[in-house]
Amino acid sequence: METSLKDLIAPHAGNMPAIGAPGRDWLTYDGIRTLADETASSLHAMGIDADDRVAIVLPNGPEMATAFACVAQVATTAPLNPAYREDDYAFYLEDLKAKALLVAADYAGPAFAAATNLGLAVIRLSVPTGAAAGYFTLSSDLSGEAARAPNADDIALILHTSGTTSRPKIVPLLQSNIAASAEHIRDSLALTSDDRCMNVMPLFHIHGLLAAVSASRAAGGSIFCTPGFNALNFFAMMEEAAPTWYTAVPTMHQAILTRAGRNTDTISNHPLRFLRSSSASLPAQVMVQLQDTFSAPVIEGYGMTEAAHQMASNPLPPRAQKPGAVGVQAGPLVRIAHESEDSLIDGTGEVVISGPNVTPGYEGNPEANAKSFFMFEGARWFRTGDQGAFDEDGYLHLTGRLKEIINRGGEKISPLEVDGVLLDHPDIAQVVTFALPHPKLGEEVAAAVVLGDGSETTEADIRAFAAEHMADFKVPRKVIIMEEIPKGATGKMQRIGLAEKLGLVEKA
Repeated sequence: METSLKDLIAPHAGNMPAIGAPGRDWLTYDGIRTLADETASSLHAMGIDADDRVAIVLPNGPEMATAFACVAQVATTAPLNPAYREDDYAFYLEDLKAKALLVAADYAGPAFAAATNLGLAVIRLSVPTGAAAGYFTLSSDLSGEAARAPNADDIALILHTSGTTSRPKIVPLLQSNIAASAEHIRDSLALTSDDRCMNVMPLFHIHGLLAAVSASRAAGGSIFCTPGFNALNFFAMMEEAAPTWYTAVPTMHQAILTRAGRNTDTISNHPLRFLRSSSASLPAQVMVQLQDTFSAPVIEGYGMTEAAHQMASNPLPPRAQKPGAVGVQAGPLVRIAHESEDSLIDGTGEVVISGPNVTPGYEGNPEANAKSFFMFEGARWFRTGDQGAFDEDGYLHLTGRLKEIINRGGEKISPLEVDGVLLDHPDIAQVVTFALPHPKLGEEVAAAVVLGDGSETTEADIRAFAAEHMADFKVPRKVIIMEEIPKGATGKMQRIGLAEKLGLVEKA
């Protein structure tokens, strides 16, 4: 078991490709080890070491991948969304207690303005002309002395929870958490040095940082870093990258499917060993369609920030990939707990995990830690906030987020179940079911849907279809037909707060 990010790349052959990008030469494992040493020398000369925090604001691409991997071998990294506004950066930089902000050499955007106002040092990342993908140099006005290198118990990465209804919580992940999770993902996907991941996920988020970048590095594999997800050039990127797999969120997979029919040559010329989906529940219909389109298994994973990403995963063949299931435990122990008592139970309840990849706890938030962690039979368990149950084969099926379960006059309704039924309608391309406040029932069922091209299906048609396939109390009383459903920064459709976003709730 490796215990640090440095350990993950130590054993791999030096001449093997590690990081690639469109139109760039590959950076080898020797190259990334040299870059890590150079980064450490530069940051130490700036007075930055394991006790300091460096916020990173860079566009998606190879330099973001290597900056995370190399800076995290020296200090605590805090990647931030490049699309934030100045007030967002001001909040996060102050909340993180960052010592410095790392940005591209020519960057003068809102993160720079926020850092300047807070009096933070700015580190500039430059890419020499003709450099291999991911290679960079660092410069700043900082100077000092630093020597302490991180150990297994130092924080490697800090991320905030999404905070849709409350102040975002700080999630620290140790060097040992990252290393353990990278190895869990590597092992569950049987990754080797022959594998190449085409990364389309944002690298300010745990999914891309761990599943695509860190797990590949743990295996000695290579990562082709795109500028981010774009359905219009996905297959062109695939032609250049020649990947053996990619990982994405369900909305990305659905967008890829809309363009797959005109790119059958690329699909056949570059066969994938598997496809992976995570960060949101993959509709069973989409899983089957992906399998048929790419002639490859679709591996749905179940992860979250507090677990350094992966908790469960559908296994590779010859074991089954069950549509609608998030798989078997894949790293940490995964169990079901009573939703209000600190005990493990059989049947349906709150999904809990325990293992070396789990965060030591939210930073500066004892109330959240008291609610989220408990001891039972000598083990420390983390409450995921998800409701679910295991089937007879040990596959975990999620009912939904406990906060998203719709309570209609005492009847508990899984929004995922309603999604699954509505997606069987031939004219529905996307759907997200959510709670709509109701004066008498407390909550009512509502659904936002995107129709297929040319469809003239009406709200009444959709409600009639639902009434034929589910109990009356589960049928959406409100259906909103939209061109696009609002999504978060990582491409996930968001249920919590959707009624307010769509103007369906009267303001007090």
